[in-house]
Formats: sequence, C-alpha cells, structure tokens
Amino acid sequence: MGVPSMPELLIILAIVVLLFGAKKIPDLAKGIGKGIKSFKSEMKEDEVATTTEEKIEKKEETESASATKVEETKQA
Repeated sequence: MGVPSMPELLIILAIVVLLFGAKKIPDLAKGIGKGIKSFKSEMKEDEVATTTEEKIEKKEETESASATKVEETKQA
C-alpha cells in the first residue's frame, strides 16, 4: 500500500466534511495543533529537566571525589 493518490484524498476529504461539517473542521485542526504544540513543549521541558538533573549528579560526584581526596591527603 502506497501513498493515497489525489482522487482518494478528495474522497476522504469529502467524507470528513460530511461527517463533521465545514464549521467544525477548523476547530478540529486548532485542537490538534494545540495538542502537538503542548506535546513538543513538554518534551523540551523534560529534556531540560533531565539535563539539569545530570549536571547536579555530576557536580555531587565531583564534590564527593574532592572530599575523599582531601581526607586521604589529611591522613597521609
């Protein structure tokens, strides 16, 4: 099955218009667009949060390693 051709797309469009009416289609498109935009923004926020958490963990590891070295130096 390939990509639908132009006549098939026109038939699908006609069925959608009959089912939902011409007035509802722009509202449906807006809703879908808002949903996609919200999904993308949540994905970006999740990436930023993950990156921030990784930076904090690396900083804590570095600080604990430094503290360990200082204690070893004091004992020597």
